[in-house]
Amino acid sequence: MRKALSIVLAGMLLNPAIVGAAPNPGNRAKPSTSTPIQHVVVIFQENISFDHYFATYPVAANPSGEPQFHAAPGTPSINGLTGNLLTNNPNLFNTNNGAGATNPFRLDRSQNLTADQDHDYTPEQQAFDAGLMDLFPFSVGTAGPPPNAPPQQVLTTGLVMGYYDGNTTTALWNLAQNFAMSDNSFSTNFGPSTVGAINLISGQTNGVTQTLNGTGEETDGGAGSLTVIGDPNPIGDVCSSPTSNQVQMAGPNIGNLLSAQNISWGWFEGGFNLNTVNPNGTTGCNRSHTSTLTGVTESDYIPHHQPFQYYASTSNPNHTRPTSISLIGQNGDAANHQYDIDDFIAAVSAGNFPQVSFLKAIGIQDGHAGYSSPLDEQQYIVQLLNFLQQQPEWGSTLVVIAYDDSDGWYDHQIGPITNQSNGAADALTGPGACGNGNFALPGVASNNPHAIGRCGYGPRQPLLVVSPFARQNFVDHTVTDQTSIIRFIEDNWLGGQRLGEGSFDALANPINNMLNFRNAARDVKVILDENTGDVK
Repeated sequence: MRKALSIVLAGMLLNPAIVGAAPNPGNRAKPSTSTPIQHVVVIFQENISFDHYFATYPVAANPSGEPQFHAAPGTPSINGLTGNLLTNNPNLFNTNNGAGATNPFRLDRSQNLTADQDHDYTPEQQAFDAGLMDLFPFSVGTAGPPPNAPPQQVLTTGLVMGYYDGNTTTALWNLAQNFAMSDNSFSTNFGPSTVGAINLISGQTNGVTQTLNGTGEETDGGAGSLTVIGDPNPIGDVCSSPTSNQVQMAGPNIGNLLSAQNISWGWFEGGFNLNTVNPNGTTGCNRSHTSTLTGVTESDYIPHHQPFQYYASTSNPNHTRPTSISLIGQNGDAANHQYDIDDFIAAVSAGNFPQVSFLKAIGIQDGHAGYSSPLDEQQYIVQLLNFLQQQPEWGSTLVVIAYDDSDGWYDHQIGPITNQSNGAADALTGPGACGNGNFALPGVASNNPHAIGRCGYGPRQPLLVVSPFARQNFVDHTVTDQTSIIRFIEDNWLGGQRLGEGSFDALANPINNMLNFRNAARDVKVILDENTGDVK
C-alpha cells in the first residue's frame, strides 16, 4: 500500500499504542551545537549505486508521457557516464561477461521494478577487478525482470549495467538542483545491508561477541575475532528468523555517545510497532504492504536493516512501545530509542522533534531492488520532505539522504582503498587480497589494529543534503563515506568526540563542504509531487 506514510500524515498521529501524550516538551534545555543545525534527519535507503541513479545527470532522455527534467542553467557537471564509458564500456569487451556483456543503458520509468543484483562482500570486489571495473555482469549481475525489453540486456546478467535518469528518479534530481549532492561518496566497506547499516552507526563491523545458528555471514577478523560481511539477523530481536544466522556486536555506537550527553535521538523504522494492524490485516512481525505501483508485497520491518538492535546497549528486542510521545527520543524511556516511523511523525507533530533521527522506510518504500522501486521510494522521500519543510524547526534542520549499499549495480568509479584486508573473503586486488598488505590504519592507535573483512571504501553511492543551509545546485567532490554522516553529528553536538576502537569516523572527511554556514539560512522550501517528482 503506497500511501503508508501519507495515511500517518493525514491523521494517525496519536497512535493508541502510545499512551500519555504530553504537551510540547520544548522547554527542555538543548545542548549547544557547533553549527546552526539543531536537528539532523538521516533518511537511510537501500541498495543504489551512484551511476544507477545519476549516471547522466543533469541530462535526461525526456521521452513523451514521462515527467520531464530540464536542468537549470549553470548546473555543475558530475563524474558520471560519458564518452567511451557509455559507448565502449570495458564490461562490453570482457569475454568473461558472456551474454551479459553490454554498455550501460537507460532503464525506462516503466521498468522501475528490477531483479535484485548480487551485492555480497566478495563478488562486489571481484566485479571491481582491481580497478578495471569490468566484471559486473560476470560477478554480480542477475537477469530480469524487467521483462519489457528493449533493450535485450535486461533479460541477461547485463541488467546490472542499467541506470535510471531524471524521468524516473525525478525527485532526487530536483532535490540536487535546489540543494547539494556528492559524486564522490562511498560505502565504508564492500558488502550488503547489515554492513552498511552497522557502519553508519559505529564505523566498525568487527567485534561480534555472540553468534547463533552458525557464522555464515561473518568472516575471520583476525586475533580470534569475527567481522560481519553479510546479513545476519540481530540476536534477541523477536522478529529475527529463528533459523537464521544471528549475531550480537560489541563496542560503542553513535547512540551511546548521544545518550551520554542527553541528546535526544532515535532510529525510526517502518513496521517496528508490532501492535499496529495494517489495512490488509497483517500485524506483529508479519506486517506487510503491497505496492500499487508494482504489485509486490513485502514485509514492513526487516530485522537486518536495524543496526541498533545488534548492540545490547541500544536494542529494544521486544519492540516495546514508548511511554509517551513526549518521551520519544529521550533517555530512560522503555523503547530505548528504537521506534516505528509513525512515532517520528507523531513526535515531530507534537513539538518533540528529536535532535538526531535515523529514518528507515517500510520494505516496499526503501528502494531495494526486487521488492521496492525508485517510484515507491520517491513517494516516501517526498512525503517526508514535504512534511519536514512545513515544521517550525525547518530553518535549523539538516536532512541527509544516503544508502546502505550499492546492490551490486554498476558504477564506474573505484574509491580509495582506505581499509585494506587480506582475508579469505577478499578479492579486490587478487585472491585473498584487498590492497598491498599494509594494514596499519592512520590515526588509529596501535592497540586497535585493523581487522580483516573490512575492505573499503566500497562502491560509490548517492549522497544528498537538503537544508536551508545546503548549497544550491552544488556538487561536492570531497571523498566521503557512510561514517562521514556520524562525523558531522559528533562534530555538531559532541565537540568532535570519536567512537574509537577502530571506527572509521576518525578517518572520514566531513560533509560540511555541501553546507554553507557563513551566510544566513536560505528561505527555501521545495515541495514536490510524490508521484511525478516534479516541483509543485
